[in-house]
Amino acid sequence: MKMVVAIIRPEVLNGVLEALFKAEVRGLSISRVQGHGGETERVETYRGITVKMELSEKVRLEIGVSDHFVEPTVQTIIRAARTGEVGDGKIFVLPVEKVYRIRTGEEDTAAVTPVF
Repeated sequence: MKMVVAIIRPEVLNGVLEALFKAEVRGLSISRVQGHGGETERVETYRGITVKMELSEKVRLEIGVSDHFVEPTVQTIIRAARTGEVGDGKIFVLPVEKVYRIRTGEEDTAAVTPVF
């Protein structure tokens, strides 16, 4: 089991969610976050004052998947989120030691595998 964590642009979120649904990847959490990576610093004028904008708005997706869903999940996110510009984001795949589904008490793979 793995936790796929993707940091993406907010404007591509709907396309990513639609692509994940079509790929039968279910069960995810979404958070609005701020961060910076390879983007160049932006300088904006706010109320007559020049301000260096260091953080960009991003969206963080967290998806718990069975091992065989890792690659399809990652590839789906890459295809749907890629604009080709700096700041498209990152995907992290982390090991998961244990998962419990609260509603049924199922554990591990049974707790992360989609219910049809």
